[in-house]
Amino acid sequence: MTAADTTPATGSRRDRRARRWLATAGVLAAAVYLVPVYWMVVTSLKTGDAVFRVPPDLVPLPPTVESYARAVFADPDIARGLANSAVIAVGTTLVTLLIALPAAYGLAKFKVRGIGAVMMLMLIVQMVPSVNLALPMFVLFSGAGLVDSYAGLIIANCALAVPLAVTILRPYFLSVPEEVVEAAKMDGCSELASFVRIALPVSVPGIVTVAVVSFLGAWGEFVFGLSLATSEGIQPVTIVLAEITNEFGVRWNDLMAVSAVVALPVIAAFVFLQRYIVAGLTDGATKA
Repeated sequence: MTAADTTPATGSRRDRRARRWLATAGVLAAAVYLVPVYWMVVTSLKTGDAVFRVPPDLVPLPPTVESYARAVFADPDIARGLANSAVIAVGTTLVTLLIALPAAYGLAKFKVRGIGAVMMLMLIVQMVPSVNLALPMFVLFSGAGLVDSYAGLIIANCALAVPLAVTILRPYFLSVPEEVVEAAKMDGCSELASFVRIALPVSVPGIVTVAVVSFLGAWGEFVFGLSLATSEGIQPVTIVLAEITNEFGVRWNDLMAVSAVVALPVIAAFVFLQRYIVAGLTDGATKA
């Protein structure tokens, strides 16, 4: 048997070994991320005494939902914070899509001078921490009467969401063949009709990805809620959650119950829309 005869088998064994190592690394990485989530849920289902039991119970027996009833459903502040966060997140998602979709299409299909500089600026804006934008926005919004309003918080979140959305969506519109667009125009479609009927259906994974990322970014945003929402009536749930930490102190079961409810939209979005999110990110990175 020659070396050439053994090479494929050796390569196959190496490939299988590499796949096993990668799979093991993936499982370990997932465990690292999921253990805190599991412990959050477990703690939320414990009584106050069981939380401080040594050694800790890995499984609450018996589980109780008293923390959810007391800290979530019976607390009007939490309900108001969740409602505020929902309004802000949904508003941010809709405004982001309304701005980013035509902007990304225009940057992809029209000859714009300095397109490279524009896209570089989009990337730079995404790297700016929100804490660096909070004070300038507060000054600007104070003059415009937007402080302590849903509109102000939505605009602030869109300032970070729109550049990311344009960056994700532009490669999808670049992948739409010019011949198809021109054929649609010859059939009587306007530029807007071509955008709606041809470009948008091709870009569904990217649109779903942008919608999810924009929603979750606004849902979990803390700095803008702290600096631009000066009254309790407009504060998102992230601010209310921070106040609960100070209020309850060692009531970790109540705190974890609220945290689990706040995390539920994030988990649900990735569970049910995982296929679209992965496709949106990977396809957007390869289309150009």
